[in-house]
Amino acid sequence: MVGGCALRYALENPAVGGVTAIGRRKLDISHPKLKEVLHQDFADCSPLAEALSGQDAAVYCLGTYTGAVPDAELRTITVDYTMEFARVLRASSPDAAFSFLSGNGADPTGRSRIPYARYKGQAEKALLAVGFPRVYLFRPAYIYPVEPRKEPNFSYRLLRAIYPAFRVVFPNQVIRADDLARAMVDVAVLGTRERQRLVFENRDIRAMVESRVATNGG
Repeated sequence: MVGGCALRYALENPAVGGVTAIGRRKLDISHPKLKEVLHQDFADCSPLAEALSGQDAAVYCLGTYTGAVPDAELRTITVDYTMEFARVLRASSPDAAFSFLSGNGADPTGRSRIPYARYKGQAEKALLAVGFPRVYLFRPAYIYPVEPRKEPNFSYRLLRAIYPAFRVVFPNQVIRADDLARAMVDVAVLGTRERQRLVFENRDIRAMVESRVATNGG
């Protein structure tokens, strides 16, 4: 959901010279900037070493929903896949920035009783130890899907239904998928060359979006 928005925004962004999209299925997108790389086993990203060479930034959005898979698989996808990808990217493009889609409540101490928060926190902590010069951790709350989709469970169906009111009452607990994607791309592309390790909570992401709108008029 977020990765698709990030891809389309990056392709439209004049500051981006080229985009390498890595996924399991072929995209229904054609663009002169786009290079597609199909990869099935994210437990082993070694075959991606060449594709990841010479990259300036990565926007990493791979993930799954709590309850969609068993706990062990949730940890594998959230932590192990992230670290395997980061390992290969770091070896191939040591100066790359890393923009990571984490989640609200992510707990780097590993003490959270909520598996999703615990595993996202573990992934954050491990990413910061890899050695990238710039790591940006995004912790959105509810991500509103801007395109029609089949919701993964009742909670998401309910949140989508009440989103207009929820956004008014709890503005810092929601973010549009396209706004989140733009923020993740912008900070990776436009961030300074200084070493930075920044965490963006939902409130911070909204502030980035509002600042962008005020500056660019949309």
